[in-house]
Amino acid sequence: MNNKVMIGMSGGVDSSVAAYLLKEQGYEVIGVFMKLWEGQHETERACCSLSAAEDARRVADRIGIPFYVINMKKPFMEKVVDYFVDEYLLGRTPNPCIACNKHIKFDEFLKKAIMLGCDHVATGHYAKVEYSSEHGRFLLKKSATDEKDQTYALYNMTQEQLSRTVLPLGTYNKGQIREIAANIGLVTANKPDSQEICFVEDNDYASFVKSRSNKKIQPGNFVDRQGNVLGRHEGIIKYTIGQRKGLGIALGWPAYVVDIDSETNSVVLGTNEEVFKKGLVADDVNLIAYDRIEDGMKVEAKVRYNARPKPATVYNVDGGRIKLVFDDRERAITPGQSVVMYQGDIVVGGGIIESSIV
Repeated sequence: MNNKVMIGMSGGVDSSVAAYLLKEQGYEVIGVFMKLWEGQHETERACCSLSAAEDARRVADRIGIPFYVINMKKPFMEKVVDYFVDEYLLGRTPNPCIACNKHIKFDEFLKKAIMLGCDHVATGHYAKVEYSSEHGRFLLKKSATDEKDQTYALYNMTQEQLSRTVLPLGTYNKGQIREIAANIGLVTANKPDSQEICFVEDNDYASFVKSRSNKKIQPGNFVDRQGNVLGRHEGIIKYTIGQRKGLGIALGWPAYVVDIDSETNSVVLGTNEEVFKKGLVADDVNLIAYDRIEDGMKVEAKVRYNARPKPATVYNVDGGRIKLVFDDRERAITPGQSVVMYQGDIVVGGGIIESSIV
């Protein structure tokens, strides 16, 4: 393999410093900004904006690497945006950043890199890639600091992708990265992190889904676990598991969304205790550390990006799916979100939550 690496530069501080570190390590670095989305209103935190592209270009100039903009709007629309809309219409809560990493940043982007003569790709994610002779495969491992670890969003990576991926930020924390950026005079040194989903500009998911779908969003019933009607809701796209605020219904007790049934167009309400479930079934499973799951394997698993991994046991079920049972009940297990499994700092793999187990 050659030492040419194509790095995705978003115009943020992380990918900026990652590009600099790669050059310092002796790689021949090519900076690329992926144009994924054409927004109507730009904000400083929008990673697909013209100002973000300009920031990335200025960083590339500063550290002395070539810089290009690649149009990836079509695959992003099909694999990420359309998927996001379709999942919400099914009463599920998708994670578009995971879909983007899977289909765009480590698939389409890698193909482009190879086409341009690069054997490696890189990003500013906080995670590590290491080859393990013990496992006989490449491993994805947690970054040095838990508060910035981004392995949850990378569990779909294949052995081929891992073998060609360089993640230079895995041994740093955010403060160190900002310090490096300031020391070398990068314009992105104090730039805030992007927070919102880049294509939902006002953070109003329901309005976005409504505007992108040709299906009429139908109101329906709030019901309890026994199916008794409690009131009317405005459409299942407005709700997610564990939600309490913004329900628009007063019942005289604290009500939470405990389930969403797209077939009956119902939103099931219950107590906070009913939001906790003992486990889940996941499909679309990708394994990194092993070829297959051994029934009864002990792992730690988390069901959302900001959660702490909790002890659990995993089993195979039909159709390549897995069943995962937590030692203690877990809050707000949400269909459409991902479950990611760990053993220590090693990512075992993950999948999309299909259903919870009461």
